[in-house]
Amino acid sequence: MNLVKKCIYLSVMLLLVAGCSDTAADDNESKVSDSDTIVEQAEDTAQSDEELLEEESVESGEQSEAATESVVEEEEQVLSQYSAQEIEYARVWLQLGPNQDIDGLYVEHIPAGTPLNPKDETSDVYPEDVIQLSGSRLVDGSITYSGNGDGTINVYNVPQRWDGVYPVEDENFYTDIIEGAEEMYVETGDPDEVEALIGLLEGQA
Repeated sequence: MNLVKKCIYLSVMLLLVAGCSDTAADDNESKVSDSDTIVEQAEDTAQSDEELLEEESVESGEQSEAATESVVEEEEQVLSQYSAQEIEYARVWLQLGPNQDIDGLYVEHIPAGTPLNPKDETSDVYPEDVIQLSGSRLVDGSITYSGNGDGTINVYNVPQRWDGVYPVEDENFYTDIIEGAEEMYVETGDPDEVEALIGLLEGQA
């Protein structure tokens, strides 16, 4: 009889242990399932944020492009009545002119082969056609440059008026000016300011 009781007791204990194991397993499965759900929700949120950022970036780019097109259209409307040369002269002076408060903007076309300094018989000559812009007064200064046809110019550092003793002592003086010509991009500038300078142009022929 004691043996039977022992067998029954052991059977009951095994059932209890098995039940506990199943409960623990169910709990673990529930926890894993909850964890997977949280991860999926986080991934969905991250994906939504990324898509939102992409949409905002595209919208910002479209707005920037629209603003640029608007500026270009404004410039075209203001300057459409003027020639490309007139616009170039005004933009060059607006960007590089020593004095912006001028009474007139004078244009002189200098052909290739012309001496840099007509006062000096030893002067080197311009290797290309150049344009000299100057104000009506000596204090206004001048700009001597050639156009490259691609929105850039070559600027020669020559004075508006040559003063000194000639021939110059430095035999490389003129060569250095020619070789030191600086290439730079011409900025579009404010269209209203460009138009105002065009109105001051003289001697364009």
